[in-house]
Amino acid sequence: MSSRRNFIHKSLQLGAITGMASILPGYHFNTTAAMTSKAKFDKVTLPANFGLGGVAIGNGFRPTTDEQAQLALEGAWEAGVRFFDTSPWYGLGLSERRFGRFLHNQKREDYILATKVGRLLKAARQAPGNNSWKEASPFDYEYDYSAAGVRRSVEDSLQRLGISSIDIVFIHDLSPDNGDMKDNWMDYFKVAAKGAMPELTKMREEGLIKGWGLGVNRIEPILETLKVADPDVCLSATQYSLMYHEDALERLFPACAEKGVDIVVGAPLNAGFLAGIDRYNYWGEMPEGFKEKRRQMTEIAKRNGIDLISAALQFSAAPSVVSAVIPGTRYPDQAKANVAAMQVKIPQAFWEELVAKKLISDKAPWPA
Repeated sequence: MSSRRNFIHKSLQLGAITGMASILPGYHFNTTAAMTSKAKFDKVTLPANFGLGGVAIGNGFRPTTDEQAQLALEGAWEAGVRFFDTSPWYGLGLSERRFGRFLHNQKREDYILATKVGRLLKAARQAPGNNSWKEASPFDYEYDYSAAGVRRSVEDSLQRLGISSIDIVFIHDLSPDNGDMKDNWMDYFKVAAKGAMPELTKMREEGLIKGWGLGVNRIEPILETLKVADPDVCLSATQYSLMYHEDALERLFPACAEKGVDIVVGAPLNAGFLAGIDRYNYWGEMPEGFKEKRRQMTEIAKRNGIDLISAALQFSAAPSVVSAVIPGTRYPDQAKANVAAMQVKIPQAFWEELVAKKLISDKAPWPA
């Protein structure tokens, strides 16, 4: 079990290291050594555990043109990003098609790709009015966490992507924050526990995928999955950031570490909030006091000669259980800036002041 998960972990690292070695000569990457020893990785100081999330590419929050999406993906690739995460849900197929348009021109062994299952798309005259996307593709969706539904979803994703294989599959939005499920989410979970989870394990054993897990915005579904199944890596969005991280430190990370399950951190900037946008996470509800907390953090960062984005991205990458951090973007310059942010040296005094003022937990790991 541990060797399999080490492979997943090293795949995430090596994809990024291979891409970044040419543009970050000062880091002296030794990819041969990295392949033979997981201990060779310093995930805190090296920007190898960094990826690109596909929400913005799928018209999350506002429209993105095909040309903008292509340029953003090109910018991320040029900056060295080699881990990409998308979903059928993002733009109702739009994000996958745009990722595929770019990635099918790259060597398959040069990148790691994750997508998601749980919703099957079906052609419609127009997208449903209650979807989260701006100018989404004309598809409706239905939930299907059965074994057959998972197989169908992966096949459909491969068609949209136009590539030969998917590395990691996340069971998507099986969570109480899903507006379609709410308090009934455990009914869907029971279907997945008998269908999707054993089927993904079978697909892993068959070599069709390298690993699987959950992709959710809450902690509870991952904890429930650890009780009944054998995931490899889980995508936890909005749950570990400078603004909100105590619950993950206390409950999620120890449980995952005990089971040997890695974490990919999604929305490390809380959907742009830590980049200065007055929108918190995907739902837009602003917790009381968070703007003031951000203001204080920004002032402390300025006094220490850094910006809050660099601190936020490195903070989310620091825990040993975290394999990758995947902020999203629709702009090439932003993609490159996010990679550069992972290389900024952050003074220890910055973290000490955040702890002293109780702006972050004293239990949170600091970037080296």
